[in-house]
Amino acid sequence: MSTESPSHRPGAQERQREAGTLPAPDADALAHSARLGELIRAQIADNGGAIPFSRFMELALYAPGLGYYSAGASKFGESGDFVTAPEIGPIFAACVADSLAPVFQQIGTDAGAESSPSRFLELGGGTGAFAEVVLKRLMELDALPDRYCILEPSAELRHRQRERLRERLVPPLFELVEWLDGPFDDDWDGVLFANEVIDALPTPRFAIESGEVYEEHVAVEDGELVRVLRPADAFLSNAVRHVERQLGREFEHGYRSETLPQLPYWVQAVSGGMRRGAMLFVDYGYPRGEFYLPQRNDGTLRAFYRHRMHGEPLLWPGLQDLTASVDFTALAEAGVAAGFDFAGYCSQASFLLGNGLAGVLERIERIEDEGERFKRTQEVKRLTLPSEMGERFQAMGFEKGVEFGTAFMAGDLSFRL
Repeated sequence: MSTESPSHRPGAQERQREAGTLPAPDADALAHSARLGELIRAQIADNGGAIPFSRFMELALYAPGLGYYSAGASKFGESGDFVTAPEIGPIFAACVADSLAPVFQQIGTDAGAESSPSRFLELGGGTGAFAEVVLKRLMELDALPDRYCILEPSAELRHRQRERLRERLVPPLFELVEWLDGPFDDDWDGVLFANEVIDALPTPRFAIESGEVYEEHVAVEDGELVRVLRPADAFLSNAVRHVERQLGREFEHGYRSETLPQLPYWVQAVSGGMRRGAMLFVDYGYPRGEFYLPQRNDGTLRAFYRHRMHGEPLLWPGLQDLTASVDFTALAEAGVAAGFDFAGYCSQASFLLGNGLAGVLERIERIEDEGERFKRTQEVKRLTLPSEMGERFQAMGFEKGVEFGTAFMAGDLSFRL
């Protein structure tokens, strides 16, 4: 039995109003979405009439051949639904390379009998723009890994990455690149990097009703997908109570948000058997105290379609991105639980400033072509201004057997965690 109140259960009319404010998908796109909708409805029927929202999000984003990230539609850039920092231009990736070069140099210098070829593991490769710049910059810094591995679930994106890197990298660099179907299953040394990955992990949604924890599910009513509440299981309920204890207050009646109780297991899985190295995560989010502010009482979940953000995640499954902000306190807990030492936490702007951006600015000033100079100046502004990506995005690092903390010294925010 659903405990959902009508005012909190968007239905067909609400989605029609939301759709009326967005560019209309073409007939082929709508047909694609309908096929994914059929799969979702079948799973709902097989699951007794409802599936957890996290399962809906997993299908909407990753269902083979149908999910947003698994199908072939363009996601990145002006023709897609959003723009990530590596796709804006080369500056972000070059600064990340500057921050990670000392890690590879330490691994190479301190290699002993137990050492293995160093690896760079990128989670989700986008168009390949990040890998292109990072490999070139690490070569300049004499800090190339022995292998550059991209863990990419989308066959279409793998193809785009491969073609781009084949065209733009000299053969010795391109030969370092390989694509993985899953994390490493052996011991390894190197770096794990993820930009805007955690925000796309399928997240449970919880709600507080009369002091009890409920989980948001997706059901079918009158032929339409709707969100309903079911009592949370012990795993999710304990995770919510842990957050309340950390905050020192209980969530009020009607409060809704997201939590990722599986995050420690995910970090352990993707880092695998890393013996020495570092992990770097860049994403948008907040420390726990800000993530769960009383006034943020419907969480951080949102949908992106054609560069427009809106609040109806059930609209057009497979055609829009679904994301939730990162609880960076939870990420810090997860990294330490996975056996790493916490290295640092700062805004994206501070991270770039502390890792080579000053040199980038000097090089921009020497660019003779006025158009190119203006383009790079605008790129820096977009990456660093508080009104753009500079403060909304944060960087967090972890280390194991290496020193990585200096990368966060320009504006350490760990005291906020």
